Amino acid sequence: MDYITAIILALVQGLTEFLPVSSQAHLVLAGEWFGEVYQGLDVDVILHAGSLVAVIYYFRNEIAAMLRDWFGSLAGQGATKDSKLGWWVIIGTVPAGVLGIILKDLAENEFRGLWVMGTSLIVFGILLGLADWKGRGQRDEYSLTLKDVLIIGFAQAVALVPGTSRSGITMTAALFLGMSREAAARFSFLLSIPIIAAASLLYTVELVKTGTTSGWGQLAVGFLVSAVSTYACIHYFLALIKRIGMQPFVLYRVLLGALILSIIW
Repeated sequence: MDYITAIILALVQGLTEFLPVSSQAHLVLAGEWFGEVYQGLDVDVILHAGSLVAVIYYFRNEIAAMLRDWFGSLAGQGATKDSKLGWWVIIGTVPAGVLGIILKDLAENEFRGLWVMGTSLIVFGILLGLADWKGRGQRDEYSLTLKDVLIIGFAQAVALVPGTSRSGITMTAALFLGMSREAAARFSFLLSIPIIAAASLLYTVELVKTGTTSGWGQLAVGFLVSAVSTYACIHYFLALIKRIGMQPFVLYRVLLGALILSIIW
């Protein structure tokens, strides 16, 4: 992998990881564009690590408050809205974590077909559009109940299917539950942190066993570009969705899905 390829893949990762458009589908398509159906485990790990660092830094104040109050609640200091949100992030992660372990091989092999991605982009894109049009709620992430969190958590597990979009499906569920666009996005991003961290750790262990196939310089550039582009994407997405809503992303998903299906047919 040369530096140009590393930069392009990192931009694809950074600009799509938290948009409701499926970063996995875009990375696979980018890999095929470069003549590589799969760009390599080391590249996957480093690009997702860049996105992880970016989302943690962006929400550093919220995360610090959640951790402080969560540990405080364990020490008997009483529950707060931040400690409760911390529990919701943990509980909401469980369904995807458990199913991710059980269905890991299936998700990495059988589900990676382009027809699956194209269909998922369209179907779940339309669901996102319906949720955005029908929902328009005003609830924030602190108003979530256990039932709400379990629904969003199981929705996140559906993102094992490429083309679904982890952020897209969790935002869809949150919007159907009456959350505002911004709150749905914020909770989706917070919910992503344990999943991305766990996946990065798992794949890092595998990478240590198999060794890297790319140069460290290219990987370093990929990490940096992924982190910076992810941070920018989160910032501008949260600023824009209150005004433009989800419909532009719905249209993009449907068109991209239709293009993929037209190519393979």
